[in-house]
Amino acid sequence: MDTTKQPPLNEIQLTLIRLFSREMSSDEMAHIKQLLMDYYENELQKELDEVIADKNLTAADFEERLNQQQRNAH
Repeated sequence: MDTTKQPPLNEIQLTLIRLFSREMSSDEMAHIKQLLMDYYENELQKELDEVIADKNLTAADFEERLNQQQRNAH
């Protein structure tokens, strides 16, 4: 038996449980999942953009890194 204690649910988790504690169609569930994935994709892209800007990375930097990895893979 796993005795690992789970952290308590945070406010947004509790709110989501309350909002979605009803019957939903598979289309509704798919739409909600897509909304959440879009949200987190957007948040991840903003974070990535910040890191790229902070480190002054360019497309050439990414190309160089990709080429290094391809050379090392062979």
